[in-house]
Amino acid sequence: MQAEFKILAPTAILGYGFPIKSFEAGLTESPDIIAVDGGSTDPGPYYLGSGKSFTDREAVKRDLRLIIRGGQKLDIPVLVGTSGGSGADSHLNWTEKIVKELASEEGWNLKVALIGSQFDKEYLKAKLADGKISPLAPAEEIKSADIDNSTNIVGQMGIEPIIEALDNEPDVVLCGRAYDPTVFAAPAVKAGFKPGLAFHLGKILECASIAADPGSGSDCMLGTLKEDSFILKPLNQERRCTVTSVAAHTLYEKADPYHLTGPGGEIDLTDTEFTAISAREVEVTGSKFIPAETYTIKLEGAELAGYRTISLAGVRDPIMISQLDDILDSIRAMVRDNFDYLSEDDYQLIFKKYGQDGVMGDLEPNRNQPANYELGLVIEAIAKTQELADTICSFTRSSLLHYGYKGRKATAGNLAFPYSPSDFKGGEVYSFSLHHLLEVDDPIKPFKSETREFKGGN
Repeated sequence: MQAEFKILAPTAILGYGFPIKSFEAGLTESPDIIAVDGGSTDPGPYYLGSGKSFTDREAVKRDLRLIIRGGQKLDIPVLVGTSGGSGADSHLNWTEKIVKELASEEGWNLKVALIGSQFDKEYLKAKLADGKISPLAPAEEIKSADIDNSTNIVGQMGIEPIIEALDNEPDVVLCGRAYDPTVFAAPAVKAGFKPGLAFHLGKILECASIAADPGSGSDCMLGTLKEDSFILKPLNQERRCTVTSVAAHTLYEKADPYHLTGPGGEIDLTDTEFTAISAREVEVTGSKFIPAETYTIKLEGAELAGYRTISLAGVRDPIMISQLDDILDSIRAMVRDNFDYLSEDDYQLIFKKYGQDGVMGDLEPNRNQPANYELGLVIEAIAKTQELADTICSFTRSSLLHYGYKGRKATAGNLAFPYSPSDFKGGEVYSFSLHHLLEVDDPIKPFKSETREFKGGN
């Protein structure tokens, strides 16, 4: 086994960008791989459900051009996790087309491994019938209809499909939905390094320099695995890794500070220690990987929930602000009365009050404090059709604009609209339909893998 394994992480998400100077500094470190996370379902269900990327195509292409060019220069593989933002087949194909364009433009001869993570619905329904699908809190049990109604369903792959793809020595590995640390951890585990350290390092590197001080998701980080530790070093001289910055980032996206469950087991940080070895580098020891008795894959699915129309307005009357909750309840009643032929399933009417619980909602700890002198109000209608959403939003907006509340002095209108037209068609709305675990006997078989050759784009 080699003495150390170096991983260059250019950016937190492909398309978020990075300074060329930082990236070139990373290349001078002679990394063994370049790996980058392509996204997640954090931006919400729309991108998974619609099959569209939340990252900009030109920005992704810019990043990939530099990253693959660096991989070709050093003759090392480039790995991309959760391609296209959410990792469905459409996202993977979208990313593949960009790589093919780049091969043509740059004259590269590339061997590209594609690992799909979109799951067949009939396969999942059979697994559901066998009792092999269970909910992750706060999700509930699902039925076959939930699977049928989902537009896209993906599963988070572990390291095993990626290791198998690396056996063919590709230039580029494009993964569908992947557990965030896996594109960083898989090559290191394949090279013989300890899974616990590899997964922990991957969990940090997937966010690139966010673990530095000052942190940034648009800058490069180098991770160096050794036999019993790993070292983190930011590649921008204006950043440094400290014990605090690295330890704090270890808590990122975790409900339990010591355990992080993923495909095939969990990262155990009970005995992890952080040590500053220079003014800009931190060494980490003691991280372990505990294999699970049953191998599970997290499923993520989204389904069409309706169509959205919104209207943005400002409220600056302190009398109205003091009564706003009661006023909005009255508006809801007016909408129900005016459209009494519609059922509760036909539409939703949602108000968001920015400056008063607009961000935290019912979880806001300061909800009983007096409101500010003005509020931003979002009127949101979601309905089965775009036309009905338009209608509900329009009626709500006009009713609220002229609603007569107790103590009102000016009758010209209650709302200030920053835009004309005041209503915006939001289009399709998706909701998450699956947040579940799938038990599998083989961690590779559910994922579709193939290798393609791009020779100058031909």
